[in-house]
Amino acid sequence: MHDSLPADKAYRILESGPVVLVSTRGIDGRTNLMTMGFHMMIQHAPPLVGAIIGPWDYSHQALSDTGECVLAVPTVELTEKVVDIGNCSGETDDKFARFGLTPAPALTVNAPLVRECWANLECQVVDDSWARRYNLWVLEVQRIWLDTSRRNVRLVHHQGDGRFSVDGDLIDFSEKMVKWRDLMA
Repeated sequence: MHDSLPADKAYRILESGPVVLVSTRGIDGRTNLMTMGFHMMIQHAPPLVGAIIGPWDYSHQALSDTGECVLAVPTVELTEKVVDIGNCSGETDDKFARFGLTPAPALTVNAPLVRECWANLECQVVDDSWARRYNLWVLEVQRIWLDTSRRNVRLVHHQGDGRFSVDGDLIDFSEKMVKWRDLMA
């Protein structure tokens, strides 16, 4: 027998992408970080990501003004900082300084990379028409930076209400991906 869960808890089941930090730099030059769990890949090429960033997020104004951000992907070692970043406001805090994170220059956007994160994806807004209605921004990834010195990359996934899961073992079925092989190069 299965137990029932209210429909408004769907995110507990479907929110499978890793928690990311969104880095922005406003037109005033001020940087900010926010924690985000609601995002999704939309397509492979061009690489499009959907991201939920609403007016309740301090980063919303910078994203609206500049049309760019960095999606920084932390590993499990940064989980406590990632949660704490999500529980304070960039309106009152310099989150890079407060949490001991290092901003690094990006190549294609003005928002900073987060040096301590395993991956940083430089993104530009390519469609904001859904942002006004659903707070959904369509971002195109311009460049990806990876910390290839890391041997054990374990990502954190928010399951709702302060619960998280952590990646485990990698299962590689790449040899079976014959239909999509050209996208895996």
